[in-house]
Amino acid sequence: MNRRLILPLVVFLLGAAALAAAAFITFAPGGRQAGQSQASSVGGPFALTTTEGKTLTDKDLRGAPFLVFFGFTHCPDICPTKLFEISEVLRAAGTKGEKLRALFISVDPERDTVETLKSYLGSFDPRIIGLTGDRAAIDAAIKAYRGYSKKVPLKDGDYTMDHTALVYLMDKNGGFVGAFNIERPPAEAAQEWLRHL
Repeated sequence: MNRRLILPLVVFLLGAAALAAAAFITFAPGGRQAGQSQASSVGGPFALTTTEGKTLTDKDLRGAPFLVFFGFTHCPDICPTKLFEISEVLRAAGTKGEKLRALFISVDPERDTVETLKSYLGSFDPRIIGLTGDRAAIDAAIKAYRGYSKKVPLKDGDYTMDHTALVYLMDKNGGFVGAFNIERPPAEAAQEWLRHL
């Protein structure tokens, strides 16, 4: 194997293992203590900045189910693919889905400014709300959703971000419903999402 490919492959495999472990800990029934619901263990208060420069909190989303996805604008493939799939599900929801929202929370606030996020999300459904903030606010949101994020240096002095790639489905009260399977037919995914209205 080409020696230049070994480091990225090792980083990818370590990241995949960390994500799998995080998903197992987050969603495994045995991972919760007696009396603690799955809904109460994922999600929680946050206050982040939208692409319009306004503060959005978890309370602002009450009244309709919403999706949460962590990512970053320099992501080569996973993030744009998931955002496209979410856009297709929103389109499939039709007029019944007017109140549905999906949050794209940046794990890379150093590069993902309000302007950068706004430009990046211009290619996707307008019901996808881009959110950023300072590092402390982003880290608090990641922790609340029991997610994972890590800066990974690259050889050229740049970096990429390793992060949880789950799509979270939250109910109209902000409670965690479960991991949302975005890879099925859009109409099928839309029906599940709409059931929580």
